[in-house]
Amino acid sequence: MAAISQVAPLSRPVLVIGERGTGKELMAARLHYLSPRWNQPFIKLNCGALSESLLEAELFGHEAGAFTGAQKRRPGRFELAHKGTLFLDEIANAPLTVQETILRVVEYGTFERVGGTETIEVDVRLVAAANMDLPSMAAAGKFRPDLLDRLAFDVVTLPPLRHRRDDIAVVAEHVALRMTKELGRDVFAGFSERAMAMLMHHDWPGNVRELRNVVERAVYRAEPGEPVDEIVLDPFRSPWRPPAAVAGSSTGSPPPAAPRAAILTAEPEVEATPATGYDFTEFIAATEKRLLTEALARNAHHQKKTADFLGMSYHQLRNQLRKHGLIGPESAQP
Repeated sequence: MAAISQVAPLSRPVLVIGERGTGKELMAARLHYLSPRWNQPFIKLNCGALSESLLEAELFGHEAGAFTGAQKRRPGRFELAHKGTLFLDEIANAPLTVQETILRVVEYGTFERVGGTETIEVDVRLVAAANMDLPSMAAAGKFRPDLLDRLAFDVVTLPPLRHRRDDIAVVAEHVALRMTKELGRDVFAGFSERAMAMLMHHDWPGNVRELRNVVERAVYRAEPGEPVDEIVLDPFRSPWRPPAAVAGSSTGSPPPAAPRAAILTAEPEVEATPATGYDFTEFIAATEKRLLTEALARNAHHQKKTADFLGMSYHQLRNQLRKHGLIGPESAQP
């Protein structure tokens, strides 16, 4: 991205905003390695993975005896990143008290370790990332506005994968080649047209991270030397998948059994067979067409969602729709 290359040489804070899985950490690394600090430490910390006390100790270090278990002095991430770059992921989850100390380091380049009085000076370029609307959080009092002002020297917002579909094939090919090498195979035979169509038509709510998992799973399951044809978008799909937990039920306990009447009403409606003799083939065809029509209506005629709803691949659904005259032979509706 041009914005990354332009701001990378400056020792100013940068915010990287984007949905989960869009590659925010990769952008932070690019900012570091394109900067004059490229040969200095690139230190990372996820602010959403730690409690307030642990996050403070991880960021600023602690002195021996600062708290139970602190047997010796330990430097924090700011010290470790001296002269380099510190990447703080999920900055929106940092408690306000910790945000105040981060602001001081950004403003003055100084802090004290937990349990200490010595002032530590550091030269750190800060890159922070979030998948939330920080201005709205600041307006609601859930994020420090002064810290937001300091971090937002420049803001790089990464578009989700569904809005940059030209990248899907490129990323999928890169991931597939890497997975092929990891498996010790000599050659990657590519994706079949069917497989690539499934990748291109999926909405990728998990973005690049989800795409990587799907492609790696497909490559390792494919026969060596054969093109990848089977794409499993949802590895949890199974007729034996446990039911979803009921709100308020105890962890690990199955939900109470529904009354038989409720179970019967929850089953899909099946058209009764005629009381007299009938043409079996025509009856089945009419039933299939009716079920397809109902599924399309239930999913607002979105074919990809309808295919997922019916447990079909996109191309399997398209073939069924053509078979029953629900789309024309040249239709390309998604």
